[in-house]
Amino acid sequence: MTIWQNSLRSYAFTIILMASIILGGATGYCFGAETKWLKPLGDIFLNLMLTTLVPLIFFNVSSAIARIGSVGKLGRIFSAMAMVFIFTGIVAASLTLLVMALFPPAQGVALMLDLSSKPVSTGFLNHITGIFTVTDFSKLLSHEHMLALIVFAILVGLAASSRDDTKNNSFVLMLKSGEEVFMRVFSLIMLYAPIGFFAYFATLISELGPALVHSYVRVALTYYIFAIAYFIFAYTAYAYIAGNTVGITLFWKNVFLPAATAIATCSSAASIPANLVATSRMHVSTTIVETAIPLGSIIHKDGSVIGGVVKIAFLFGLFHLQFSGMSVLLTALGVSLLVGTVMGAIPSGGMLGELLILTAYGLPPSALIAIAAISIIIDPIATMLNVTGNSVSAMMVARLVDGKKWLRTQPNISTN
Repeated sequence: MTIWQNSLRSYAFTIILMASIILGGATGYCFGAETKWLKPLGDIFLNLMLTTLVPLIFFNVSSAIARIGSVGKLGRIFSAMAMVFIFTGIVAASLTLLVMALFPPAQGVALMLDLSSKPVSTGFLNHITGIFTVTDFSKLLSHEHMLALIVFAILVGLAASSRDDTKNNSFVLMLKSGEEVFMRVFSLIMLYAPIGFFAYFATLISELGPALVHSYVRVALTYYIFAIAYFIFAYTAYAYIAGNTVGITLFWKNVFLPAATAIATCSSAASIPANLVATSRMHVSTTIVETAIPLGSIIHKDGSVIGGVVKIAFLFGLFHLQFSGMSVLLTALGVSLLVGTVMGAIPSGGMLGELLILTAYGLPPSALIAIAAISIIIDPIATMLNVTGNSVSAMMVARLVDGKKWLRTQPNISTN
């Protein structure tokens, strides 16, 4: 009974938001144009989110970098982790791009919003320059230049961490306090989210009708089927790379504990204890386990990377934009990796990652809630991919660091 209670508590807010989306959609479908008076209620939530994002991102990123920068590095382990995390993220994003090309997620529906700033058809390098940098400091204070703000926050965090005695550094303490304050602000705004989601989807469905509902069903089916296939085939391939057939056996013998925990809690952080136990039983050394699993739960999220590509393809379908061309697809690859790594390391980074997608392509922030709903729909299976991806990645890190001898490591089967 306790397990069910914990699971229900973990899913409570997600259930409330899902209920708000369903009720809002039903209201818009049944009452049509009469629901237009609800639009200001949805705009309130959206405006509150947008005005909070700039300080929230700055304090979160700079504070995190300032704290991490003071920790000694573990050399080869960190290098191996970086290689594995980037490799698996690129594979996940690339395969998802292929799936989205074969099964576009938003066919037959067009979202009529103001596209005053359309994606710029410039070269890829020029596009990247415009995403990561701005010409004036004042432009950093706008959510339209979020990646440039992140770069600036990283630089501030690195500069703060380079000073001695980081723990007692008054500037670092100020960044940490700012992070805590704006996380509380964000939490307060999220209390209004059910009303905002209800109003937004009532208005949206009244304009688009059942076509949008069908698009969300299509997204859910496509994501869940692909995610399960990726979990089975890609992770089996990674386990084979790590330890041949023995690696496959070790992975599938132990992976179901963290997988079940991830689905039950819908939280990568809450799944860390189960994942530590399971990965230790896969013969991965204690040093690698205790480094790769906690760090991976923050910055390595294959499920979120896949979700990022799906959201981008969904938006391009809604706005009837062409989801093709080297610049568009390479940007999708890069943005989806950032969504699953940098934004995944930020508390409540899912919503920030969605805004990152919008700003990278010059799409209006009023579409934020439309793709935020996708996060809610795919959350359980995405979390499962995030968590189990860290297990098999730890095996690959062990292969890079220790060679074939990692398979002879005695497993630590303690569950304490």
